[in-house]
Amino acid sequence: MATEQRTDDLSHVRGGDQPPLLTETIGAALRRRADGQPEHEALVSCSQGIRWTYRELLAHADAVARGLLAAGVRPGDRVGIWSPNRAEWTLVQHATARIGAVLVTINPAYRSSELRYVLDQSGCRVLVAAQRFKSSDYRAILAEVRDELRHLERTAWLDDPSWEALIDGGAASDDDAVERIGAGLEPDDPINIQYTSGTTGLPKGATLTHRNILNNGLLVGAACGYGPADRICVPVPFYHCFGMVMGTLAALAHGATVVIPSEAFEPAAALEAVARERCTSLYGVPTMFIAMLADPGFGDHDLATLRTGIMAGSPCPEAVMRRVIDELHMPEVTICYGMTETSPVSTQTAADDPLEQRTGTVGRVHPHVEVRVVDPATGETLPRGETGELCTRGYSVMRGYHEDPERTAEAIDPEGWMHTGDLATIDAEGYVRIVGRSKDMIIRGGENVSPREIEEFLYAHPDIADVQVIGVPDERLGEEIMAWVVPRPGASPDPEAIREHCRGAIAHYKVPRYVHVTDAFPMTVTGKVQKYRMREMAVEELGIGSA
Repeated sequence: MATEQRTDDLSHVRGGDQPPLLTETIGAALRRRADGQPEHEALVSCSQGIRWTYRELLAHADAVARGLLAAGVRPGDRVGIWSPNRAEWTLVQHATARIGAVLVTINPAYRSSELRYVLDQSGCRVLVAAQRFKSSDYRAILAEVRDELRHLERTAWLDDPSWEALIDGGAASDDDAVERIGAGLEPDDPINIQYTSGTTGLPKGATLTHRNILNNGLLVGAACGYGPADRICVPVPFYHCFGMVMGTLAALAHGATVVIPSEAFEPAAALEAVARERCTSLYGVPTMFIAMLADPGFGDHDLATLRTGIMAGSPCPEAVMRRVIDELHMPEVTICYGMTETSPVSTQTAADDPLEQRTGTVGRVHPHVEVRVVDPATGETLPRGETGELCTRGYSVMRGYHEDPERTAEAIDPEGWMHTGDLATIDAEGYVRIVGRSKDMIIRGGENVSPREIEEFLYAHPDIADVQVIGVPDERLGEEIMAWVVPRPGASPDPEAIREHCRGAIAHYKVPRYVHVTDAFPMTVTGKVQKYRMREMAVEELGIGSA
């Protein structure tokens, strides 16, 4: 992925202009793909036994689109999807895009209060939902809040007559209605509201356009070298940009195939899908790759067809990256960085970047995007190598938060820069390093401490499989350091021994005062560690003040 670098010494870098951006809607892209590769496999859902060609995907999506039109949905209306990964999820995604309805993607882990907020704040008129997921009874959850919803008119439950009734309702519709509506849509029309993961405060609904997300899929796929021969295993959730943009839309933009291994991530199911479907690409956050490598049946699967993939969501330890490259046969695996508000990817490592760059950085700026590092206090662009807030600008920046101009103005400045809230540096070669979240930076006795630095050190401990470092309140120092560690199978790490391992190897003020051994970290459904929850739990367990 070639980029065009600034020649001065400031942390302001522009990407190049290749490949050119697409100037069509998602619905037009699906029509073009179905016309050009009608019998090429577009989607495989392993757990459902479904295989659709691009011709079939278009036909099924248009049947849903006609059903939505018959139900009164018009361009700009909001349609919610509340489901784990299933083939029907992609139908609703494409059906809404074909008729200009705005898809509201709802976290499968949401319960009643979160569901009520998202459906009401977005103004959803129609909801398509699974009936249950894991321990969640979706019917019961919706029933709790149904009377409080001001906009919801209809719910279609998957694997239920109500879903078939929605589709059947459009059976008598004019076959050309979907195409006529599609011809009047523009690439800059809003097409998707994605709510941020809600790790702090109420979720914010990022409004994204055809141009935003279709082109991000195009550029992510280009960096992975995708073409029609590629088969992308997508165990990450569709409700998030990782699944629906970097997965389904990257495949659409390059004529590749999406393989859904299971409704939710299961290490064995993902490995089996890769082997059986001869996948060439595999997605996941680092914890997913760690789980697959640790799966008891790992050695039973032929994974030799893999060559690339994407790791995102959190930094990857070097030891894990080495195993992904060697044991998962993914020499071209890339690291992506971004956020929901930027469609999501702004930077990506290249397939031929050395290991150091694929673990220590998040790559270089994407084509058609600018990034810069600014002083959080003054907004001035900082010199290369200095730490400040990372900002990004370009085609990928959202239109804004849905019906929330105040928070939109806080995030996007008058010059169009999206302020990420992430602390970063940009080196002389244009590689971006994320050194922490502004709110995650630990300030201990006046010393700024990067959690990532301590995490990287502890990953090398022979008894530790995974680790997260947080700051917890301290009366004397302001904050103290706490490490949460997940032990390797068969190991029983001793907290004092871990602290002793640190003493003398890292600066004294970086040695964790508290070590908590756990089976797992609190996470969002997308696999992002919820450090704010860890802080809350630590405050309660240790009795050390407020989080």
